[in-house]
Amino acid sequence: MRHLRSRPHSCYNPFMPDILWAPWRMTYIERPSTGKSDGSDIFLDLPAENDDRKNLIVFRGDTGFVMLNAYPYTNGHLLVAPYRQVADIVDMNDEELLEVNQLIARGVRWIRTCYNPNGFNIGVNMGSAAGAGIPIHIHWHIVPRWNGDTNFMTAVGQVRVMPQTLEESYERLTEAMRSDV
Repeated sequence: MRHLRSRPHSCYNPFMPDILWAPWRMTYIERPSTGKSDGSDIFLDLPAENDDRKNLIVFRGDTGFVMLNAYPYTNGHLLVAPYRQVADIVDMNDEELLEVNQLIARGVRWIRTCYNPNGFNIGVNMGSAAGAGIPIHIHWHIVPRWNGDTNFMTAVGQVRVMPQTLEESYERLTEAMRSDV
């Protein structure tokens, strides 16, 4: 049971999380839609800008690329996507399927070098019903995990603690990638 705080009874709701101010998310909110209704697609738009540091792209392959998740679950949370806009794994060609899997394996190696996690969650959400935030463009998540990382902040406090900035994560991962190539 949550600890009752000293606030007026009329505004206390034990089922609602406390307000967490995150003004850095305004850039994301004001950005064009990520493929939901207006046809824009960050997995097409960001690589086309050719500003990998700004867009958190850590590696470019022939048919796919790897980027940091701008709103990660943990430090080192990577996304792997084909360049071609394809919504379903069955519509990917053999070259894309092979390279995406190779990039996932390399991403795991880079994250191990940087963060030494105890395990990983690796997955894809295909379609809106499966939770895909960008249902028009398939992509994989590589999330490093540590024993005990589901601590009270996430499990009870409904807050994530990120001990490193995205810029610092980018530097660490690109350094690991350069030494791995």
